[in-house]
Amino acid sequence: MTATTGAAEFRELYRRLRRDRPDGALAELTPRRVAAAAREVRSGLRVSLAAPVETRPGPDNPEPAVHRMTGAVAGRLPAEGLDFARDRVAMNVHGDADSHLDALCHVVYDGTLYGGVDADTLTTDGARALSVDLVRDGIVGRGVLLDIPRLRGVPWLEPGDQVGAGELAEAEAVQGVRVGPGDLLFVRVGHRLRRAEHGPWDAAAARAGLHPGAMEFLAERRVAVLGSDGNNDTAPSRTEGVAFPVHVLAVHAMGLHLLDYLQFEDLVPHCAREGRWSFLCVVAPLRLPHATGSPVNPIAVL
Repeated sequence: MTATTGAAEFRELYRRLRRDRPDGALAELTPRRVAAAAREVRSGLRVSLAAPVETRPGPDNPEPAVHRMTGAVAGRLPAEGLDFARDRVAMNVHGDADSHLDALCHVVYDGTLYGGVDADTLTTDGARALSVDLVRDGIVGRGVLLDIPRLRGVPWLEPGDQVGAGELAEAEAVQGVRVGPGDLLFVRVGHRLRRAEHGPWDAAAARAGLHPGAMEFLAERRVAVLGSDGNNDTAPSRTEGVAFPVHVLAVHAMGLHLLDYLQFEDLVPHCAREGRWSFLCVVAPLRLPHATGSPVNPIAVL
């Protein structure tokens, strides 16, 4: 799907999708739905949906995470007595390689944040509103994986390709699953597999993602969280005047927390073998009270 979206069309789509709830789309993730999600567990198998943190620079990761050993290592170990191995990690949370969660303060659009919150709440000391602290108790619910390359009969979507609402519905039908209120929706485009096979590329300039119109599917189904193995947006953008239309619609209009650059290659074989594409999912961001996002390791429990 390669359709473009005009500026006026995008504004109208934004208007239709806009919601103003204090907790955003997580309001759909009620305690009753969390309890129901626990019934998805049958085998007890646990699968990570995160990619290993990258510490080497590449075309999609010019500022990789920095990992330094600060304690006991070979060459400076004590001859006797006690010592500790220690380390320090620093990273760019919103890069194009590492798995991360976008908080509701991440997207600034027309001078505001989600819900009309003034963007001046973003300070050099951190975000004073809508930070990742909103999800300090974690996100737990029913995860649903829609595998678009599987639907198309290809290993991955090529950079620049878009996934529309119709394909999401078609993937549901083929996979025998239905996305419902409070679900954590994961859309596989095959970004990680393509990267593993061909090596990293400049994903900021070229990547597969969702068409902005696909967000109407999420609104209709009252999804609580959206995640992908890309960053959910297509590059280059085909929306006039907006470089990240899905981010604007999801985070700024709908109050959806996004999970970017996950990896589903470990999960897909299990789902295919068991013939089911839903599972309990546990997402636990770091306690970073004023941050715009967090590295994250979502766990699927089948």
